[in-house]
Amino acid sequence: MPGVTGRKRRTFGNTWWGAAWVEALEERAKLDPNRLPRGRTYARKGTVSKLAVGAGEVTAWVQGSRAVPYRVTIHMKAFTDEQWESLLGMAGTRLGHVAALLDGELPGELAEDARAAGADLLPGPGDLRPKCSCPDSANPCKHVAAVYYLVADEVDADPFVLFLLRGRPREAVLAELRARRAPASRPGKRVRAPAAPGVDPKRAYTRRIAALPPRLAVPGTVGPPAVLDIDPPHRTGWSSDTFAELAADAAARAWELLVMGPERETDLSFEEDLARRAAAGDPGEVAGLAEAAGVAARELAVWAQAWREAGRGGMAAVREVWRPAQAPLAQAKADFAESGLPGTPKTWRNRITQGDLQLRYGRDERWYRFVREGEGWRVDGPASARPTDVLYPP
Repeated sequence: MPGVTGRKRRTFGNTWWGAAWVEALEERAKLDPNRLPRGRTYARKGTVSKLAVGAGEVTAWVQGSRAVPYRVTIHMKAFTDEQWESLLGMAGTRLGHVAALLDGELPGELAEDARAAGADLLPGPGDLRPKCSCPDSANPCKHVAAVYYLVADEVDADPFVLFLLRGRPREAVLAELRARRAPASRPGKRVRAPAAPGVDPKRAYTRRIAALPPRLAVPGTVGPPAVLDIDPPHRTGWSSDTFAELAADAAARAWELLVMGPERETDLSFEEDLARRAAAGDPGEVAGLAEAAGVAARELAVWAQAWREAGRGGMAAVREVWRPAQAPLAQAKADFAESGLPGTPKTWRNRITQGDLQLRYGRDERWYRFVREGEGWRVDGPASARPTDVLYPP
């Protein structure tokens, strides 16, 4: 009829791991296929209440034809210690698996690797043992089937429900994975960090802080970053190559800070850090970096060139126009006059221009040399506190 719209049908399994749970129920667990559709109908009608997932067990109440709801209990076969060792040993050696789990996602490759290791997270034949207080002897009855489908919602919300149904909660799984990623760990050896002793809050706040060592031991070179063995979750839009590039950049910056000391600038703005990365990379990659950052490629190229020549101050000199005190400008004009360069200098704000040469006074009280390039200007060398140091023919 015109003007009548149908309601959207309730679905189960809206993440791939939730859908994998439903698929396992319908195809792998060898359940009665004639009972599952009635269970879906019951689940969509909202007959299930007080659903709870515990270690190896699901409980719920399902409203049937009688006034008192039916009690449903589903036991799922727990992993043995050997299966847990196989699963965690496999996942702990793959940085991508650990990263995805810490981000609350279950990589498809992890589920496949777990199954190959003999520790399938999804239910197979004989893994599910349901019990319902209704008189129906079918496996599953429609009340149990309804609970099966609603467990997909729990799995959607937290893929660690699959680990819990196999016997271990999220915290225990993550703690074990972190321990296996610790530097002292070895393949096949379980390492657990010792528990830290407690500290009284009053003593903690009044305790005198020990002085830092005068200098850290600095490695001679920057080592390669860890490599992700799988890409991050697709929804992030990132790739393992991107993470490797960022990790290498972070390691290089950390090494520079150790070598050059705490006076090196670290609190860079987004634009400054973008210019720094563009300056350090291949000029051919500037366009891609600019597109990813939402900045014009030509503008980023100018920033990168300024950063290479004069660092953070050079980029500031490219972008900033301001009105300094008259004294430094007057001194610079006098130096121009004594330099013997042809022409008359023209002053505007923090800039003095004479022909194809321009000096810009930065907020850091240093002078930056620019030379004309086409219709614009580019930074030409490092800055100096004295105008005479940068006054020479272009």
